[in-house]
Amino acid sequence: QRTLIVLFFSQMATAVGFSSIFPFLPLYVKSLGSSTGMSVELLSGLVFSAQAFTMMLAAPVWGRLADRYGRKLMIIRASFGGAIVLLMMAFVQTAEQLVALRALQGLISGIVAANSALLAAQVPRERMGYAMGTLQVGLGAGVAFGPLIGGIVADTFGYASAFYVTAAMLFLAGVLVFIGVQEDFHPQVSEERKGQGIFAFWGQLLKFPGVKPTYSLRFLIQLARSMLIPVMPLFVVELMADAARVNSFTGLLIGARAAATTVSAMFLGRLADRIGHRKVAATSAIFAGLFYIPQSLVTEEWQLLILAILVGVALGGVIPTLNAILARYTESGAEGAVFGLDTSIRSGARSVAPLLGSWIALSWGLRGTFVVTGLVLLATGFAARIILPEPAQPRKPSIPRPHPSNL
Repeated sequence: QRTLIVLFFSQMATAVGFSSIFPFLPLYVKSLGSSTGMSVELLSGLVFSAQAFTMMLAAPVWGRLADRYGRKLMIIRASFGGAIVLLMMAFVQTAEQLVALRALQGLISGIVAANSALLAAQVPRERMGYAMGTLQVGLGAGVAFGPLIGGIVADTFGYASAFYVTAAMLFLAGVLVFIGVQEDFHPQVSEERKGQGIFAFWGQLLKFPGVKPTYSLRFLIQLARSMLIPVMPLFVVELMADAARVNSFTGLLIGARAAATTVSAMFLGRLADRIGHRKVAATSAIFAGLFYIPQSLVTEEWQLLILAILVGVALGGVIPTLNAILARYTESGAEGAVFGLDTSIRSGARSVAPLLGSWIALSWGLRGTFVVTGLVLLATGFAARIILPEPAQPRKPSIPRPHPSNL
């Protein structure tokens, strides 16, 4: 219980820090300008994709190191390392420098995945939905307040000040875990398969029912959520008459959606433990898609805000339930690798999605991006009902783990 509480506040502090820069990042790119003549649209996509791409490469490595040396150490490493890189972003002179630092951030971060792995290693499988839902509440609460704080700080004190806030919150998250979490860690390695490498381990992992479909759905959900990241601030500029409030309103928009996700995750996580994770995940994804499509038709900012809140409510039933499914289908001791691979897969989606979203916006307009996002979520929801098995009892398959020497 103590670990859950500390990780809740660590997750919230991390989310406040990271999300505080989201409302204005494309506008920060525009204000910095390019030293190579690249377009603002392309650089706005790259500033998100670069971080996601490098995280996709690094996350599996950090995950296996977590299983070898402990998950707490990985949280501390990611928190303090991320704080330093985020602080450096306040001093960049060109958009290309910002893209480079975002790529570095992806290589050394991964706090959310490390928190999930540590929690999954200590929580009983039958309580996994509740625990992951609680962790999602921390994430959602941070994302609810972070964008609003970042938008206000950026409008009032300038873009650089928001990076100071971000770095401070990541540092605080690291301190909380360093002081508050006690991990009695003993690495578990299968004696009969000590020579097995990490790729062979992933092959064994993906063979078990539920794991491959869950990873596929995680990719699609992240793809849909990330396509709008570079588009949303530009859409708000088009929608609002008062350009001076763009950062603040974009922060309110992201924050309100995250707050709705936070509240719904508390209830839907418990509900999934009772009636089944597949049912809750599939239904929630379908409703999220249905609420995204009408956003392409809004003419007033309040209409966009209401629909964003409804999307947030629906997403509260998707994210923690898929986390819980991963934990239920895999055995204790492999959480670092499981959630490291999950982070890599989701980062792959995040590396593609901003560029895809920018291309859709250039081809069919900013509003077309909302339609495509909704269709992807609808397809994901129907796919979840078909491809996700729902065991009566949590499964704990015996998966041979790679020996540390083969990392």
